[in-house]
Amino acid sequence: MTTLPNLDTTLTTPPTEPTHPPRILLLYGSTRARSFSRLLVEEAARLLRHFGADTRIFNPSGLPLPDDAPTDHPKVQELLDLMQWSEGQVWCSPERHGSMSAVFKAQLDWVPLALGAVRPTQGKTLAVMQVCGGSQSFNTVNQLRVLGRWMRMFTIPNQSSVPKAFMEFDDQDRMKPSELYDRVVDVMEELVKFTLLLRNHPELVDRYSERKESAAELSQRVNQQSI
Repeated sequence: MTTLPNLDTTLTTPPTEPTHPPRILLLYGSTRARSFSRLLVEEAARLLRHFGADTRIFNPSGLPLPDDAPTDHPKVQELLDLMQWSEGQVWCSPERHGSMSAVFKAQLDWVPLALGAVRPTQGKTLAVMQVCGGSQSFNTVNQLRVLGRWMRMFTIPNQSSVPKAFMEFDDQDRMKPSELYDRVVDVMEELVKFTLLLRNHPELVDRYSERKESAAELSQRVNQQSI
């Protein structure tokens, strides 16, 4: 008869439920003066605050390329501090050549594989959005979902893709009423719901392999210098 190994089956004990507003970090993928990914993120932040969330928007201007500056660079530290602060995130990138922008990808590439024994994004919720200059596409949101899974985030089912984004914002840089706007409302409402659920039940994203593996062992396994 096959016997189970000596498993550490002790799950994370749920703490007292937090009372602070859910903390949501929003990232966008363009440094243009009138960036539509930024405008969509700002619209999303308004909705999140309406639903009771605390929001922070990271401005990627001035962020160096990955590995092109030390990790104590002020913009890098700002980003990493916000990653740690957040309980959920919104990612929004323009689609360029069928993919996310370099500006957006550079932000994620600064996030380390691990802090202590787990990835700093693990267990956080994620909503993905994209803006398009032409017809609607889902290339970028699909890629963002792959990245979210790799970073061990809980990506919510709903998403937003805004075609011809230059037509969807008025002269005050507010998103016009439309079915596309309604979808953004749906996505942000869903993100807040899942964030509240998961932060109050950390046992839902706890992993046996990480309870078993020490921080030192994990660091040695993922340290690229040892390859």
